[in-house]
Amino acid sequence: MASKVAPSARCAAVVRPFKAARCQVVAMAGERLRLNNLSPWPGSRRDEKRKGRGYGAGQGGTCGFGNRGQKCRSGSGPRPGFEGGQVPLYRRLPKLRGIAGGMGAGLPDFVVINLMDLEKNFAAGEEVSLETVKEKVLSISGRDATLPLKVLGSGKLTKSLTVKATAFSESAKQAIEAAGGKVEVVPTAAKWTRKAYTKAKAENPNYEADKLKKKVARLQAKGLVNKNRAAKVGKPKAKASK
Repeated sequence: MASKVAPSARCAAVVRPFKAARCQVVAMAGERLRLNNLSPWPGSRRDEKRKGRGYGAGQGGTCGFGNRGQKCRSGSGPRPGFEGGQVPLYRRLPKLRGIAGGMGAGLPDFVVINLMDLEKNFAAGEEVSLETVKEKVLSISGRDATLPLKVLGSGKLTKSLTVKATAFSESAKQAIEAAGGKVEVVPTAAKWTRKAYTKAKAENPNYEADKLKKKVARLQAKGLVNKNRAAKVGKPKAKASK
């Protein structure tokens, strides 16, 4: 049975509307940039190579990686600096000294304060120490909080002060004494050595217990220790009955 649909209607059902091809839109010279004319810079985008898809992909059977070996496998390959087992370059070169070699040569050894700071922040007759310097002069935190105090001679001092520090420059010491003040050298904590530790332990069998008690006393003075736990320090532990 013949179709009764008009020829114009049959053509309309077959013919699809025209669709614009996806192409790069480039803004003309002098044209204002809009969302409809933005596009990547010519040459900035490239199609990714589809490796391992056979000879038809144009990369060859092994994609340029060769037949065998670590570099032809999937994964990251040899680590950076690896030279196949021979001594690598970073080990053949000599070590650098100081900051360039990763040593602490550039780190400060003291919390430094000058005479001009003492003149500005302390009144006559006051005592200068690391604690008062932290309160009035410097905001110290981190590694610097564990460093001792050193006084240098920049500036002038006209007040009589009692200065307690681990180290003084010669000019600072003379200026403090010339102003009627007093200089007191605070000793630093002794550096731990195995020889000194062995000697102290031989002289005092309870060296470790006494050391722990002193540490607890310091923390108690700062309010950082539970009193109930502090009372148990130094007491022998009860042996559990079997």
